[in-house]
Amino acid sequence: MDGFQTILKFFINRKTAIGYSFMALLTVGGERVFSLVAFKCPCSNENFRYGLVFLFSPAVVLLVIGYFLNCEIWKLFTGCWVNPRKIFPKGSICHFFYVFGQITLNSLVAPVMWLSVALLNGTFYECAMSGLRNPAYLNAVCHNKSVKCFEELHKVACGKSTMPFSESEELKLTLQAQSQILGWCAIVTMALLSLLTTCCASCQSKVSHLQLMFWKVYAEKEKEQLEQTFQLYATKLSERNLKCFFENKKPEAIPLPALQAWENASQLYSFSSSKRHYSTIHRLVEEGQKEINEETETTLDFVDRSETP
Repeated sequence: MDGFQTILKFFINRKTAIGYSFMALLTVGGERVFSLVAFKCPCSNENFRYGLVFLFSPAVVLLVIGYFLNCEIWKLFTGCWVNPRKIFPKGSICHFFYVFGQITLNSLVAPVMWLSVALLNGTFYECAMSGLRNPAYLNAVCHNKSVKCFEELHKVACGKSTMPFSESEELKLTLQAQSQILGWCAIVTMALLSLLTTCCASCQSKVSHLQLMFWKVYAEKEKEQLEQTFQLYATKLSERNLKCFFENKKPEAIPLPALQAWENASQLYSFSSSKRHYSTIHRLVEEGQKEINEETETTLDFVDRSETP
């Protein structure tokens, strides 16, 4: 039993790395399925548009899914049409752009993985760029090649060109090399950007490293218990309502938060250097349902980085 708990704790402590690995496997598998089953390069003037659609459309879909699955974006936008101050609070105009930027960086992981895998494979890029009719690009690719290169470059991806085999193969390798270079550039750029944002967030931290670790643990525990409490109270309320409906009885009172309390608890957490609150709910419990002075607070989403898959 102790061994099982040790293994379980090991996986829990490394859930972020496991999540990234699982996402990478899904991305590789999805790219291979697209390449082998759905993708058929037309070998015509449509090569450029067709290749770019397969290269970027899944990335856009993954970005949208990333936004949908990020709970912070719903905290940010829910009710913003009725109350615009939720996203542009007084004294902190950049609040929205700061938080939305963090959400976007988290949501970009899957799209960048897709682009990296697709570019390293080279199939989509090879089809797209073989159909590009830009004169400067054609002169660069077909340099020291026969005249047929300018006329039949779009057929190289399908192996239907009448050019000599060695020349056609060299063009394919050139396009694949360009694709792989771009793929590695995307990987390196994302890695450096992740390192830079993580270092900047750590350098600007208002708390020590140990307190930050405690903060993350607290946020995870609060999230788990909040979901359990939702289940408990929703079950109690539904059972009471159904029982009263079928037995024609007056309902007994079940204490639930007021509308304003729900609204306050749904706000993104704002850190105040003068107080020791670890979440919005913690702050509301300590201070009650009084209004919060937005001018004295600085938004620091310490826990967001640990919630990425």
